[in-house]
Amino acid sequence: MTNNDIFKKLRVALQLRDDQIVSILELVDFRISKGEIGNFFRNEDHPKYMECGDQVLRNFLNALIIHLRGTKDSPKNPLDVIKSHKNDAPKTEEGRRTDDKPKFSSEKPKNTGSKPKSKTDFKKPASKGKPAPKKEPIVERVKFTLGKKKDNK
Repeated sequence: MTNNDIFKKLRVALQLRDDQIVSILELVDFRISKGEIGNFFRNEDHPKYMECGDQVLRNFLNALIIHLRGTKDSPKNPLDVIKSHKNDAPKTEEGRRTDDKPKFSSEKPKNTGSKPKSKTDFKKPASKGKPAPKKEPIVERVKFTLGKKKDNK
């Protein structure tokens, strides 16, 4: 098992996002960008994949201890910290988490002064000229003659 696998499993188990991992690593004065962290979690075949070094994993584990347990002066309950990770995750209207991905606006031109179209207004206009060819059923009617024959007596 590689350092990347351990890092991935901790991230999933503790429900951490990249920005939370960056803030955890800053507890031990280890600075790393979200992009570099994302490279650790990529597939090994990806061109931007990076091996997670021993130093990065060691600093993350030390910072994780401080993050979960707190310091001697201000101890924390680790289960409360893990539950707060669920609550800190921003959610969309559908209840799914949002990552820090750019949102593309799909602005539609607004109707000004016209009636809103109903669902029945979406019919295709009748084509002029040739009538539409009749569609034949894909499966023809088949009469099955299996089983016992019934005598009509």
